[in-house]
Amino acid sequence: MHPSAVLFHGKRQPLLLPACDHYAGSEKLMRKSLALQQELGALFDITFDCEDGAAAGAENEHAQLVATLVNDEANRFGRIGVRVHDSASAHFAGDVATIVGACAGKLAYIALPKAQNLADVVRMIEFVNRYAVPAGRAALPIHVLIETHGALRDCWDIAALAQVECLSFGIMDFVSAHYGAIPGNAMRTPGQFAHPLVVRAKLEIVAACHAHGKVPSHNVTTEIKDTALVANDAQRAGAEFGFTRMWSIHPNQIKPIIKAFTPRVSEVNEATNILTEAINANWGPIAQHGRLHDRASYRYYWTVLQRARLAGLALPDAAAAMVNQDSQPEPI
Repeated sequence: MHPSAVLFHGKRQPLLLPACDHYAGSEKLMRKSLALQQELGALFDITFDCEDGAAAGAENEHAQLVATLVNDEANRFGRIGVRVHDSASAHFAGDVATIVGACAGKLAYIALPKAQNLADVVRMIEFVNRYAVPAGRAALPIHVLIETHGALRDCWDIAALAQVECLSFGIMDFVSAHYGAIPGNAMRTPGQFAHPLVVRAKLEIVAACHAHGKVPSHNVTTEIKDTALVANDAQRAGAEFGFTRMWSIHPNQIKPIIKAFTPRVSEVNEATNILTEAINANWGPIAQHGRLHDRASYRYYWTVLQRARLAGLALPDAAAAMVNQDSQPEPI
Protein backbone atom coordinates (compact mmCIF):
# COMPACT_ATOMS: atom_id res chain seq x y z
CA MET A 1 0.00 0.00 0.00
CA HIS A 2 1.14 3.54 -0.69
CA PRO A 3 2.34 5.41 2.42
CA SER A 4 -0.39 8.03 2.03
CA ALA A 5 -3.12 5.39 2.15
CA VAL A 6 -1.63 3.63 5.17
CA LEU A 7 -0.62 6.62 7.25
CA PHE A 8 -3.64 8.84 6.84
CA HIS A 9 -6.44 6.24 6.75
CA GLY A 10 -8.57 8.08 4.21
CA LYS A 11 -8.26 11.40 6.01
CA ARG A 12 -7.19 14.50 4.17
CA GLN A 13 -3.43 14.78 4.12
CA PRO A 14 -1.91 18.06 5.31
CA LEU A 15 -1.44 20.45 2.42
CA LEU A 16 2.08 21.21 1.27
CA LEU A 17 3.08 24.29 -0.73
CA PRO A 18 6.44 25.59 -1.94
CA ALA A 19 8.32 27.07 1.02
CA CYS A 20 8.80 30.50 -0.55
CA ASP A 21 6.02 32.88 -1.58
CA HIS A 22 7.64 35.63 -3.62
CA TYR A 23 5.69 38.90 -3.94
CA ALA A 24 6.09 41.20 -6.94
CA GLY A 25 4.00 44.28 -7.69
CA SER A 26 5.54 46.19 -10.61
CA GLU A 27 5.66 45.00 -14.21
CA LYS A 28 9.45 44.90 -14.13
CA LEU A 29 9.55 42.78 -10.98
CA MET A 30 6.73 40.51 -12.09
CA ARG A 31 8.48 39.72 -15.36
CA LYS A 32 11.79 39.24 -13.53
CA SER A 33 10.10 36.82 -11.14
CA LEU A 34 8.62 34.86 -14.03
CA ALA A 35 12.05 34.56 -15.64
CA LEU A 36 13.58 33.38 -12.36
CA GLN A 37 10.86 30.78 -11.87
CA GLN A 38 11.53 29.44 -15.35
CA GLU A 39 15.21 29.20 -14.47
CA LEU A 40 14.84 27.56 -11.03
CA GLY A 41 11.65 25.61 -11.66
CA ALA A 42 8.54 25.41 -9.50
CA LEU A 43 10.55 25.63 -6.28
CA PHE A 44 8.78 28.82 -5.22
CA ASP A 45 5.43 30.50 -5.76
CA ILE A 46 4.98 33.97 -7.18
CA THR A 47 2.25 36.27 -5.91
CA PHE A 48 1.50 39.13 -8.28
CA ASP A 49 0.44 42.01 -6.07
CA CYS A 50 -2.43 44.37 -6.78
CA GLU A 51 -2.47 45.81 -3.26
CA ASP A 52 0.28 47.35 -1.09
CA GLY A 53 3.13 46.24 -3.35
CA ALA A 54 1.69 47.92 -6.45
CA ALA A 55 1.65 51.57 -7.44
CA ALA A 56 -1.53 53.54 -6.78
CA GLY A 57 -3.52 55.35 -9.42
CA ALA A 58 -3.80 52.84 -12.26
CA GLU A 59 -5.49 49.91 -10.54
CA ASN A 60 -7.64 48.80 -13.50
CA GLU A 61 -4.69 48.79 -15.87
CA HIS A 62 -2.59 46.93 -13.32
CA ALA A 63 -5.22 44.22 -12.91
CA GLN A 64 -5.33 43.79 -16.69
CA LEU A 65 -1.53 43.49 -16.78
CA VAL A 66 -1.61 40.87 -14.04
CA ALA A 67 -4.21 38.85 -15.93
CA THR A 68 -2.10 39.03 -19.08
CA LEU A 69 1.02 37.81 -17.28
CA VAL A 70 -0.81 34.96 -15.55
CA ASN A 71 -2.10 33.81 -18.92
CA ASP A 72 1.31 34.21 -20.55
CA GLU A 73 3.09 31.09 -21.81
CA ALA A 74 5.92 31.95 -19.41
CA ASN A 75 3.63 30.72 -16.61
CA ARG A 76 4.78 27.16 -17.24
CA PHE A 77 4.24 25.67 -13.80
CA GLY A 78 0.89 27.07 -12.71
CA ARG A 79 2.40 28.40 -9.48
CA ILE A 80 1.40 32.05 -9.73
CA GLY A 81 -1.21 33.56 -7.43
CA VAL A 82 -2.54 37.09 -7.07
CA ARG A 83 -3.15 39.34 -4.07
CA VAL A 84 -6.21 41.46 -4.79
CA HIS A 85 -7.37 44.54 -2.88
CA ASP A 86 -9.27 44.04 0.36
CA SER A 87 -13.05 43.87 0.46
CA ALA A 88 -13.39 47.45 1.73
CA SER A 89 -11.50 48.81 -1.25
CA ALA A 90 -13.27 50.21 -4.28
CA HIS A 91 -10.88 48.10 -6.38
CA PHE A 92 -11.66 44.67 -4.90
CA ALA A 93 -14.52 43.86 -7.25
CA GLY A 94 -12.61 45.08 -10.29
CA ASP A 95 -9.53 43.03 -9.40
CA VAL A 96 -11.56 39.86 -9.03
CA ALA A 97 -13.66 40.42 -12.14
CA THR A 98 -10.64 41.23 -14.30
CA ILE A 99 -8.18 38.64 -13.01
CA VAL A 100 -10.30 35.67 -11.96
CA GLY A 101 -12.65 36.25 -14.86
CA ALA A 102 -9.78 36.15 -17.36
CA CYS A 103 -7.47 33.47 -15.97
CA ALA A 104 -9.17 31.38 -13.27
CA GLY A 105 -7.86 28.23 -14.89
CA LYS A 106 -4.22 29.25 -14.55
CA LEU A 107 -4.27 30.85 -11.11
CA ALA A 108 -2.59 28.94 -8.29
CA TYR A 109 -4.55 30.91 -5.68
CA ILE A 110 -6.08 34.24 -4.74
CA ALA A 111 -4.66 36.02 -1.67
CA LEU A 112 -7.14 38.07 0.37
CA PRO A 113 -5.65 40.90 2.47
CA LYS A 114 -6.90 42.77 5.54
CA ALA A 115 -9.80 40.42 6.26
CA GLN A 116 -11.72 41.76 9.24
CA ASN A 117 -13.19 38.48 10.45
CA LEU A 118 -14.56 35.11 9.34
CA ALA A 119 -17.67 36.64 7.78
CA ASP A 120 -15.54 38.99 5.70
CA VAL A 121 -13.48 36.06 4.38
CA VAL A 122 -16.63 34.11 3.52
CA ARG A 123 -18.04 37.07 1.60
CA MET A 124 -14.82 37.55 -0.34
CA ILE A 125 -14.62 33.86 -1.23
CA GLU A 126 -18.22 33.89 -2.41
CA PHE A 127 -17.45 36.87 -4.64
CA VAL A 128 -14.34 35.16 -6.05
CA ASN A 129 -16.43 32.07 -6.80
CA ARG A 130 -18.89 34.13 -8.87
CA TYR A 131 -16.13 34.38 -11.46
CA ALA A 132 -14.14 31.22 -10.75
CA VAL A 133 -16.96 28.66 -10.90
CA PRO A 134 -18.21 29.59 -14.41
CA ALA A 135 -14.59 29.35 -15.54
CA GLY A 136 -14.29 25.80 -14.26
CA ARG A 137 -12.61 26.46 -10.89
CA ALA A 138 -15.19 25.37 -8.34
CA ALA A 139 -12.65 25.51 -5.54
CA LEU A 140 -9.99 28.06 -6.48
CA PRO A 141 -7.52 27.97 -3.55
CA ILE A 142 -7.65 30.94 -1.20
CA HIS A 143 -4.83 32.39 0.91
CA VAL A 144 -5.89 34.70 3.73
CA LEU A 145 -3.66 37.34 5.29
CA ILE A 146 -4.11 37.50 9.05
CA GLU A 147 -3.28 41.10 9.95
CA THR A 148 -6.27 42.46 11.88
CA HIS A 149 -7.56 41.81 15.39
CA GLY A 150 -10.76 40.23 14.09
CA ALA A 151 -9.04 37.89 11.65
CA LEU A 152 -6.66 36.72 14.37
CA ARG A 153 -9.59 36.06 16.68
CA ASP A 154 -11.30 34.02 13.95
CA CYS A 155 -8.21 32.37 12.45
CA TRP A 156 -9.19 28.85 13.58
CA ASP A 157 -12.53 29.13 11.80
CA ILE A 158 -10.90 30.73 8.76
CA ALA A 159 -8.39 27.87 8.53
CA ALA A 160 -11.28 25.40 8.70
CA LEU A 161 -12.85 26.75 5.48
CA ALA A 162 -12.47 24.10 2.81
CA GLN A 163 -11.29 26.50 0.10
CA VAL A 164 -8.62 28.12 2.28
CA GLU A 165 -5.22 26.48 1.94
CA CYS A 166 -2.89 29.02 3.58
CA LEU A 167 -2.91 31.65 6.32
CA SER A 168 -0.25 34.34 5.99
CA PHE A 169 0.85 36.64 8.79
CA GLY A 170 0.88 40.33 7.86
CA ILE A 171 3.13 41.60 10.61
CA MET A 172 3.37 45.25 9.59
CA ASP A 173 -0.37 45.83 9.42
CA PHE A 174 -0.83 43.81 12.61
CA VAL A 175 1.69 45.89 14.56
CA SER A 176 0.31 49.12 13.10
CA ALA A 177 -3.19 48.11 14.21
CA HIS A 178 -2.02 48.49 17.81
CA TYR A 179 -1.37 52.24 17.28
CA GLY A 180 1.94 52.38 19.09
CA ALA A 181 1.17 49.86 21.84
CA ILE A 182 3.57 47.47 20.09
CA PRO A 183 6.90 49.15 19.24
CA GLY A 184 8.04 49.38 15.65
CA ASN A 185 11.03 47.12 16.28
CA ALA A 186 8.58 44.23 16.75
CA MET A 187 8.18 44.25 12.95
CA ARG A 188 11.70 42.89 12.56
CA THR A 189 14.25 40.62 14.21
CA PRO A 190 14.80 40.13 17.10
CA GLY A 191 11.63 41.85 18.31
CA GLN A 192 9.32 39.90 16.02
CA PHE A 193 10.35 36.68 17.76
CA ALA A 194 10.18 38.11 21.27
CA HIS A 195 7.30 40.56 21.69
CA PRO A 196 4.49 38.64 23.44
CA LEU A 197 1.64 39.97 21.31
CA VAL A 198 3.46 39.22 18.06
CA VAL A 199 4.54 35.80 19.29
CA ARG A 200 0.96 35.05 20.35
CA ALA A 201 -0.33 36.00 16.89
CA LYS A 202 2.18 33.78 15.13
CA LEU A 203 1.48 30.81 17.37
CA GLU A 204 -2.29 31.14 16.95
CA ILE A 205 -1.94 31.20 13.15
CA VAL A 206 0.39 28.21 13.10
CA ALA A 207 -1.74 26.18 15.50
CA ALA A 208 -4.90 26.91 13.52
CA CYS A 209 -3.26 25.88 10.26
CA HIS A 210 -1.81 22.62 11.54
CA ALA A 211 -5.07 21.71 13.25
CA HIS A 212 -6.83 21.86 9.88
CA GLY A 213 -4.02 20.61 7.64
CA LYS A 214 -3.37 24.01 6.08
CA VAL A 215 -0.13 25.94 5.42
CA PRO A 216 1.08 28.73 7.75
CA SER A 217 3.15 31.36 5.96
CA HIS A 218 5.57 33.61 7.87
CA ASN A 219 5.83 37.34 7.33
CA VAL A 220 8.38 39.14 5.24
CA THR A 221 11.91 40.16 6.25
CA THR A 222 12.11 43.83 5.34
CA GLU A 223 15.93 43.99 5.18
CA ILE A 224 16.20 43.05 1.53
CA LYS A 225 19.99 43.05 1.16
CA ASP A 226 20.94 41.01 4.24
CA THR A 227 20.46 37.43 3.05
CA ALA A 228 21.96 36.05 6.27
CA LEU A 229 19.19 37.75 8.24
CA VAL A 230 16.59 36.35 5.84
CA ALA A 231 18.00 32.87 6.34
CA ASN A 232 18.00 33.34 10.12
CA ASP A 233 14.39 34.54 10.11
CA ALA A 234 13.29 31.62 7.95
CA GLN A 235 15.12 29.11 10.12
CA ARG A 236 13.58 30.48 13.31
CA ALA A 237 10.13 30.70 11.74
CA GLY A 238 10.27 27.01 10.93
CA ALA A 239 12.21 25.53 13.82
CA GLU A 240 10.78 27.62 16.66
CA PHE A 241 7.29 28.53 15.45
CA GLY A 242 6.22 25.77 13.06
CA PHE A 243 5.79 27.83 9.89
CA THR A 244 6.33 25.89 6.66
CA ARG A 245 6.35 28.82 4.23
CA MET A 246 7.60 32.42 4.15
CA TRP A 247 7.22 35.58 2.12
CA SER A 248 9.95 36.99 -0.10
CA ILE A 249 9.99 40.55 -1.43
CA HIS A 250 13.31 40.47 -3.27
CA PRO A 251 14.82 37.83 -5.60
CA ASN A 252 17.84 37.54 -3.29
CA GLN A 253 15.56 36.28 -0.52
CA ILE A 254 14.18 33.31 -2.45
CA LYS A 255 17.06 30.84 -2.22
CA PRO A 256 17.82 31.45 1.49
CA ILE A 257 14.16 30.87 2.33
CA ILE A 258 13.95 27.66 0.31
CA LYS A 259 17.18 26.36 1.85
CA ALA A 260 16.06 27.12 5.41
CA PHE A 261 12.84 25.14 4.98
CA THR A 262 14.40 22.24 3.07
CA PRO A 263 15.09 19.10 5.15
CA ARG A 264 18.77 18.31 5.57
CA VAL A 265 20.22 15.42 3.58
CA SER A 266 20.77 13.52 6.83
CA GLU A 267 17.06 13.87 7.65
CA VAL A 268 16.08 12.64 4.20
CA ASN A 269 18.38 9.63 4.51
CA GLU A 270 17.00 8.82 7.96
CA ALA A 271 13.42 9.13 6.69
CA THR A 272 14.21 6.88 3.73
CA ASN A 273 15.74 4.18 5.91
CA ILE A 274 12.90 4.22 8.43
CA LEU A 275 10.13 4.14 5.84
CA THR A 276 11.86 1.42 3.85
CA GLU A 277 11.99 -0.75 6.97
CA ALA A 278 8.38 0.14 7.72
CA ILE A 279 7.28 -1.06 4.29
CA ASN A 280 9.19 -4.31 4.79
CA ALA A 281 7.38 -4.72 8.12
CA ASN A 282 3.98 -4.08 6.45
CA TRP A 283 3.82 -0.77 8.34
CA GLY A 284 4.06 -2.42 11.72
CA PRO A 285 6.39 -1.10 14.48
CA ILE A 286 10.13 -1.30 13.93
CA ALA A 287 13.24 -0.59 16.00
CA GLN A 288 16.09 1.36 14.46
CA HIS A 289 19.22 2.40 16.35
CA GLY A 290 17.52 1.47 19.60
CA ARG A 291 14.45 3.67 18.95
CA LEU A 292 10.89 2.48 18.40
CA HIS A 293 9.01 3.74 15.35
CA ASP A 294 5.41 3.18 14.35
CA ARG A 295 2.79 4.90 12.22
CA ALA A 296 2.84 8.00 14.41
CA SER A 297 6.50 8.67 13.57
CA TYR A 298 6.11 7.33 10.02
CA ARG A 299 3.77 10.23 9.27
CA TYR A 300 6.49 12.66 10.29
CA TYR A 301 9.15 11.01 8.13
CA TRP A 302 6.78 10.78 5.18
CA THR A 303 6.30 14.55 5.39
CA VAL A 304 10.08 15.01 5.42
CA LEU A 305 10.30 13.26 2.05
CA GLN A 306 7.41 15.25 0.64
CA ARG A 307 8.98 18.55 1.70
CA ALA A 308 12.33 17.52 0.25
CA ARG A 309 10.74 16.68 -3.10
CA LEU A 310 8.84 19.97 -3.15
CA ALA A 311 12.14 21.84 -2.60
CA GLY A 312 13.80 20.05 -5.50
CA LEU A 313 16.20 18.04 -3.34
CA ALA A 314 17.61 14.93 -5.01
CA LEU A 315 16.10 11.95 -3.22
CA PRO A 316 17.63 8.51 -2.71
CA ASP A 317 16.26 5.98 -5.17
CA ALA A 318 14.14 4.25 -2.53
CA ALA A 319 12.61 7.55 -1.44
CA ALA A 320 11.98 8.68 -5.02
CA ALA A 321 10.18 5.41 -5.70
CA MET A 322 7.92 6.02 -2.71
CA VAL A 323 6.94 9.60 -3.41
CA ASN A 324 6.63 9.21 -7.16
CA GLN A 325 4.34 6.19 -7.23
CA ASP A 326 1.51 6.70 -9.68
CA SER A 327 -0.83 5.07 -7.19
CA GLN A 328 -0.57 7.97 -4.73
CA PRO A 329 -4.16 8.87 -3.83
CA GLU A 330 -5.54 12.35 -4.13
CA PRO A 331 -6.30 14.18 -0.88
CA ILE A 332 -9.89 13.75 0.18
